Amino acid sequence: MTAKPNTPLLDQVKLPADLRSIEDKDLPQLARELRDEMIDAVSVTGGHLGAGLGVVELTIAIHKVFETPHDRLIFDVGHQCYPHKILTGRRDRIRTLRQEDGLSGFTKRAESEYDPFGAAHSSTSISAGLGMAVAADLSGTPRNVIAVIGDGALSAGMAYEALNNAGALDARLIVILNDNDMSIAPPTGAMSAYLARLASGRTYMGFREFGKKLTAYLGKNIDRAITRAVEHARGYVTGGTMFEEMGFYHIGPIDGHSFDHLLPVLRNVRDNAQGPVLIHVVTQKGKGYPPAEAAADKYHGVNKFDVITGAQAKAKPNAPSYTSVFAEALVQEARHDDKIVGITAAMPSGTGLDKLQDVFPERTFDVGIAEQHAVTFAAGLAAEGYKPFCALYSTFLQRGYDQVVHDVAIQGLPVRFPIDRAGFVGADGPTHAGSFDTSFLANLPGFVVMAAADEAELKHMVRTAAAYDAGPISFRYPRGEGVGVQMPERGEILEIGKGRIMKEGTKVALLSFGTRLADCLLAAEDLDAAGLSTTVADARFAKPLDHDLIRRLAREHALLITVEEGAIGGFGSQVAHFLINEGLLDEGLKLRSLVLPDVWMDQAKPETMYAKAGLDAKGIVSTVFKAFPGLSQEQLRVLGV
Repeated sequence: MTAKPNTPLLDQVKLPADLRSIEDKDLPQLARELRDEMIDAVSVTGGHLGAGLGVVELTIAIHKVFETPHDRLIFDVGHQCYPHKILTGRRDRIRTLRQEDGLSGFTKRAESEYDPFGAAHSSTSISAGLGMAVAADLSGTPRNVIAVIGDGALSAGMAYEALNNAGALDARLIVILNDNDMSIAPPTGAMSAYLARLASGRTYMGFREFGKKLTAYLGKNIDRAITRAVEHARGYVTGGTMFEEMGFYHIGPIDGHSFDHLLPVLRNVRDNAQGPVLIHVVTQKGKGYPPAEAAADKYHGVNKFDVITGAQAKAKPNAPSYTSVFAEALVQEARHDDKIVGITAAMPSGTGLDKLQDVFPERTFDVGIAEQHAVTFAAGLAAEGYKPFCALYSTFLQRGYDQVVHDVAIQGLPVRFPIDRAGFVGADGPTHAGSFDTSFLANLPGFVVMAAADEAELKHMVRTAAAYDAGPISFRYPRGEGVGVQMPERGEILEIGKGRIMKEGTKVALLSFGTRLADCLLAAEDLDAAGLSTTVADARFAKPLDHDLIRRLAREHALLITVEEGAIGGFGSQVAHFLINEGLLDEGLKLRSLVLPDVWMDQAKPETMYAKAGLDAKGIVSTVFKAFPGLSQEQLRVLGV
């Protein structure tokens, strides 16, 4: 297919098969159109812009050279998959990205056959690709498997575990290292591109295989000596010695924005490679959009924005975000205690630890995408008398759970875990929802597990954690703004395992753990109006539980409802276990537990998700109504059910 003047090529590409009929010389035009389409779409929806802009040419080249979806293409994390989605039959829905009932912001198996593996957490692509490559070998299916991983994601130990295994298996796997931060290699040029084409060509690869066979015939020691000499010599010129030592054939670095560089190398690898290959591609995050190129984070994640100016839409906050409240409270406590240190796993701004870094850079540590290491690193600091705050998103803390159990909890080390993004997170959907931390932490002996009901409570919990040295302690809080409560000058040290009564009643008791407290108070107003006098309590702690508070609520009310922004097995289960063992359910108490539903909920606005889950004020009222089927018509009218 030859491009006609002023004819949009992108309109002619419905699927990658259409792309393969476009002549190589016309691909730069297609790249410009694809980049413009992506910028326009993300300006409407918000999302991850910079990463996708950086891989436009690479995405086109991969789909051009390889027979997707028969050949498997796996994107690590998925932040960079928007161009891929546009080229694989989803252009007509691209302006529904991250919206309710719209396209996921990540690759998703249920969405398209061109997404062979779902991803949203980093550093998984090589492992998944190796599994697919081995499956192809076992089934006798000729197939290329391509895993695209960024230099940041390559910092995680899991990526190296997969590289090591792939090299040992000598699997036919193509790993493309997308180096968009210049953290690994210097700028590439004509000589580098020439060497990459030469090294990936049939002659060199054939000679390399012949040399392997010859030296193997001559003996293992000679084979090892000659092979290492050759690879070290080539590594000195082109880089890649580390990957070669792991069993990969290394090519590059090459210019990831040049089709003249990308296409020959990809075709050579497709036609000639036998075992695992790593192609080192250098790209520019935010490429082709000046506001993104100029931004410090290359527009990694953006709100809706003006395409012309790049100015992002900003909501007018009514209250500070929970993340900023945590960050400021931690800085405040760090001024009072020089043993406090902060740890983040490649999320300094996301967790707010960039504020601590500004004031105490020597006491702030970004360990990269390495949550397992972050947890045990924190344990080592705690063992030496320091007070580490290991700040992670709930969904990422999952990656370090064995270390939480083995290295922190069993040893009773006082590591502090600020857990951001608790509960639903909106546009990022189920992969980033903070659903399970209460369940998996409250099961651990000696762990203190807290949840902040509002931003003032969060400030109290930061100080409480700083003062607590008896063992590990966590406190969770959601994404977004607080509720606008009066803030204390400095947080108070809370009594461990003690909740608080927010409103007194006689018939119904609502026991909240976390920020659903505001909806419990709203629900109580409606219940009171219907003649159902309601007590509202803030548990503060899932472990240790406030036994006296729970006994009182159970004995003085006909119905007790626990409310939390977590999965089954969390706070409500802890309360139920206590009530059963105390025999309090034998006395006629009705008990209900409101939790996140036992399904993977797709993206939507958080308030919509909580309404669907029955965790807003209306849902709480509805739960009370179902527990008392004998309510009068007037009561039902007042309750609005």
